[in-house]
Amino acid sequence: METEAVVTNLIQLFDRWERVWHEGELDLVADCVGPTYCRHDEGGDRIVSRDAYVAEIAAAQKARPNTRFVIYDHAFTGDRAWFRMTLTWTDLESAEPRTRAGFQSYRINDGKLAETWLMLHAIGTDWNDEVAQDHWTSVPPRTGH
Repeated sequence: METEAVVTNLIQLFDRWERVWHEGELDLVADCVGPTYCRHDEGGDRIVSRDAYVAEIAAAQKARPNTRFVIYDHAFTGDRAWFRMTLTWTDLESAEPRTRAGFQSYRINDGKLAETWLMLHAIGTDWNDEVAQDHWTSVPPRTGH
């Protein structure tokens, strides 16, 4: 059983991380990401500095306006967190909405993101959940699936 303090710290971390991505509050990255951040995604495995990742986030938000991570389920366990989500954004050329269903898990060290694994399905995919969480750390809705 996780201690209340551990879960509270993870909730606060991911509430800030949501603000980075959804509100563009890039100044919060220093409070969320360790000095180096190990990423495992479709681009491969790499380690980026915190400052380099701020630039990547800014570039991603410019290339994919209205980026949102719609969260359907999540869990926190010790120094780990995972989210089942759909990435949404507006296509720059067509102005059409785009989606990619996926999972992302994180390893936390000293209260900051240290490592992540991201798996995304093809463009146009989405989870069939009827209801999403209000925020990344909200209680997941009961869907009856």
